[in-house]
Amino acid sequence: MDMQTRALNQLTPSELDRFGEEMDQLREAVLADLGQRDADYIRSIVRLQRWSEIGGRGLIHFSLGPLSWGAGVAALSVSKILENMEVGHNVMHGQYDWMNDPKLQSQSYEWDTVCDGDSWRKTHNYEHHTYTNILGKDRDYGYAVLRLSDDIPWKPRHLVQFVNYSVLSLFFQWGVGLHELETEKLRDGSVTLEEKKPFLKRFARKATRQLAKDYVIFPALAGPFALKVLAGNAVANGARNLWASTIIFCGHFTEDAQTFSEEECENESRGMWYYRQILGSSNFTGGRWLHIMSGHLSYQVEHHLFPDIPAHRYPEMSNRVQAICEKYNIPYNTGPFGKQYLTVLKRVARYSLPPEGHPLRERFEGVKGWFGKLKPRSAT
Repeated sequence: MDMQTRALNQLTPSELDRFGEEMDQLREAVLADLGQRDADYIRSIVRLQRWSEIGGRGLIHFSLGPLSWGAGVAALSVSKILENMEVGHNVMHGQYDWMNDPKLQSQSYEWDTVCDGDSWRKTHNYEHHTYTNILGKDRDYGYAVLRLSDDIPWKPRHLVQFVNYSVLSLFFQWGVGLHELETEKLRDGSVTLEEKKPFLKRFARKATRQLAKDYVIFPALAGPFALKVLAGNAVANGARNLWASTIIFCGHFTEDAQTFSEEECENESRGMWYYRQILGSSNFTGGRWLHIMSGHLSYQVEHHLFPDIPAHRYPEMSNRVQAICEKYNIPYNTGPFGKQYLTVLKRVARYSLPPEGHPLRERFEGVKGWFGKLKPRSAT
């Protein structure tokens, strides 16, 4: 029996039921406590994001040199990150639906990215959060680009997956935006391009609006300074993409984040669902603003457990979650931001190599240094 199966079978059905009840009780207690401070918090973040955008765009437009231009780009990057991570992502999870504020409603909010809101609500809110880290069900695991488990067959193209990883990170909003296209299913013929036409039309409309805003309208408003505005918007979008991808990968693809088979998760109880969320998630530690800029996905364990709870509540919930995990001897994966991200890079590198026993594996055995020491593990 491998490590993955032992972890899943660690608790008895009755223990899983009690564990699930404690998690439900924690969730209900926080929901009952939601009120003015939560509304004040999200509105303060929205104000900060908007003023950061106004300031950033103003500095870029009227910059007199590289320092003021750079300050504008930094402010615009912060605005885009806040809108994407702490506002858009969390609002679209329904964390603030209880406020009945039409500007903060999950089903109508449209964020500042090429990804269509309805597409994200389908691929992320439903598919990913229901089937977290279940290979064959959760397409967010590797985004159909990266091999991160021995359960995924190795192919020669995986040798360059560090290049794919870098490209995905830099253009992350496009990867997320096109996620519903299911390119791997198009390749194997299980879906057709004709079936994807409605999605492609929605994506084209949203992407066109985004491209027009950042690369046509705002540069045009700058007149003779159009080039520096276009460049500033491009750098800010790239910074947002790199930051968002790094945060998300740290929550899902660290060395100790586990994956699961469809068979293991059949007919799972509520307690088992909670249990799987913990085993498949990773947190990272840091200061208050690191948590805010990450959309509080630095508490990915808590987010997977309670996706519809306002994310700024996760730090206080974390202590209780850890206490429950300790009570049931469940591993709670957390660590410094840099350390967690390093394990992500190692995992990407490790599973780019052919598995043990593969004919090509021998060619890599003599490679010296850090990369050569990477050895695929049988369990993830």
